[in-house]
Parts: sequence; structure tokens; C-alpha cells
Amino acid sequence: MVIPVSALNRAIGAMLERSFALAWIAGEVSNFTRAASGHWYFSIKDAQAQIRCVMFRTRAQYADFIPREGDRIEVRALVTMYEPRGEVQLNVEAIRHTGQGRLYEAFLRLKAKLDAEGLFDAQRKRALPAHPRAIGIVTSMQAAALRDVLSTLARRAPHLPVIIYPAPVQGADAAGKLAAMVQTANARNEVDVLIVCRGGGSIEDLWAFNDEALARAIAASQIPVVSGVGHETDFTIADFAADVRAPTPTGAAEMASPARALLLRDLELRRVTLARNFSRVMERCAQQLDWLSRRLVSPIERLAQQRAALRQRQLRLASAAARGVMDARARLDVLAARVELLSPQRTLERGYAVMLDAHSGAAVRAPGALAPGKRLNVHLAQGSAQVTLADVQPCLTQGF
Repeated sequence: MVIPVSALNRAIGAMLERSFALAWIAGEVSNFTRAASGHWYFSIKDAQAQIRCVMFRTRAQYADFIPREGDRIEVRALVTMYEPRGEVQLNVEAIRHTGQGRLYEAFLRLKAKLDAEGLFDAQRKRALPAHPRAIGIVTSMQAAALRDVLSTLARRAPHLPVIIYPAPVQGADAAGKLAAMVQTANARNEVDVLIVCRGGGSIEDLWAFNDEALARAIAASQIPVVSGVGHETDFTIADFAADVRAPTPTGAAEMASPARALLLRDLELRRVTLARNFSRVMERCAQQLDWLSRRLVSPIERLAQQRAALRQRQLRLASAAARGVMDARARLDVLAARVELLSPQRTLERGYAVMLDAHSGAAVRAPGALAPGKRLNVHLAQGSAQVTLADVQPCLTQGF
């Protein structure tokens, strides 16, 4: 199988990137060139060898210094291959003067120690207040970062008061004074968010922000802390201990302050929404009022309606009473007819007679009560008569 040169170089480059991790490499600068594109091209060498390096503009712009011929430097780089020429080179991500390795190792040891204690845990970090009443700044009064922060706050939130807690940001006693100012801000409790910041510099320049006492003061702060130290590629222990890390001091000011224009826009939106909702409520109330007004009746009309209803009720009662009387009369007529049908007079008119003992007035009901010479009062349908029995003949059969 025949392999093209480009494919071979590409394979070698991929193998190099997999085989060599990102590392710090020391050497002396030679053949430094700064291209119009902003990229840096140079070599680093020692007594026995040299290797070409490239630092692209996106990384070079954050460097604290421009290397010169003969400078002793350390580069943090990845081993790659420039395929068109088949040359191995270092793709540089960061650069520093020789001797910073010892500080970086101390930085890593302290970071590991505090991380193991849980000082950097995400669970203990607090969200920044959406609407702070005041903002505090811990930095030097002479720092350029202070001017950047103040100008950003004046642009974004001119309505917010700003309190400065001055402390040196560089030097032997800077870390202790920075920590003391963080504690002072907490003791005075006059701000809702605290910015700890300074501009960029070398690792030595930023070393005050890699102090253990400052890190513990920031972690113990009851006020949320935004760390804005150096450039975007700079990391300090203070960044890890803070509640929020900003890439720059200006970024810290933007994170800590609400944009006034956005607040006003949100306020206007809320005002419009409130007015619209209020208008809808008023419309519903007006509609309900119209509906209730249509149901509302004047006292005179209500009395007239009640009188009409009372008359109708009286008519219904009178009609019901008349029907009751008629029904009662009908029932009475039926009962009277029944009584009439069963009355003694009707019975007499059918041919019957009532015989009463003339002496006792008792009704004669049995033949045994009859005897010759007995006097009876006989009541007929059309009158009565007194009779005296001449003779009594017993009847052998009963009934008619």
C-alpha cells in the first residue's frame, strides 16, 4: 500500500497529539517573529537541541510580555506537526518567564489542599443578587482595574451606590490587607455584592490573590463575592474561592450589576402588562355592572310587581277555595243522596210499615210480640194509624 505524504504527516501529527500531553517546556528564545496576523513564531532551545514554536493571536494577546531574543522562558504547549513542511512544532497556549514553575507548583499544592477541604465546592457558592442595593469593590485606589470597574458600573447601573474598600493588590503585605478588607466589608454589611479585582500581570504580580488567608476570607464571606483578577486566561486561588469568577475586572462589574437599560425595558414591559391587565379587569367589571344594572328594578316597579304577584296569588287562592267548596258540595250531595236512599221514609214508600208497641213505643220485630187485643201504632208512608189486633195467626214460613 502506498501512502501519500500528506496522509503520513497527518497520521504522525495525530499520533504526536495523542502521545504527548499538554506540558510546560523550558528553553531560550531564538528567531522570534511577530506576524501581521498577530501570530508569534519562534524557537526555544537549550545546549543540545531546539524546536520551533507557534503561538496564535488568540493566545498571544493575553501574554504578559513579548519574548525577546535570548529570553529564558517556559511555554505551556502541545506537541503537533506542521503538515505542509513536515516539521514538528509546539503549539503554545501560555508563556511565562523561567522561574515561575516554582510558584505554579505552590499554586497547585494550595489549590489541591483547599479543594480537598471543600472550600471550592459548587454547593457552597451562592447566586449573585439580581437587584443589589449597593456594590463593594476590594482593590487598589491606583489600579487601572478600578477605573474599568467604575466606568462599567456608571454605564450599566448609575443608580447604584459604590463603596470602595482600598487595599494594595501587589507586594508582600497585599494578601493580608485584601483579606482584611473582605472581612471589613462583611462587618460593615453595607453592600449586597463584593467585587475583588485587579488587572493582568505575571504570576508574581498576581500572587497576592493566591494567598490562603485571602481564599478563606472570601469563602467565609456572607456577602456574595465576584472575583475579577487578571485576564481571561489567568486563574488564581481567589477565583476558585469566590462565588463567581469573572474573566476580567470589567466582566466582574457586568456580572455584579444589573443593566439599567434592561431594567427600564423590563419595567416598561411590566407597566404595559399591568395596564393591559387592569384594562381587562375594568372591562369585565363594566360588563358585569351593565348586566347587574339590567337586573336592577326601581322600588316602585318592584312594589308593582309584588302587588301583581299578590293579586295573582289571591286569585289562585280564591279559585282553589271555590273549587274546594264545589268539591265539598259535590261530596255532600253524594252523601245526602246515599242518606236519602237509606232513610226510613224511602223505605216506607217502598211499601214497608213500622209497628210500634202503643204502650212502650218499642218496635215490634218478632211475631212473638203480637197478641190478640194488642194495640199498635202503625206508621205508613203517608201517615200513621192505631190498630188493635183482633187475632194473630202464626206464619209457618219466614220472609216474603
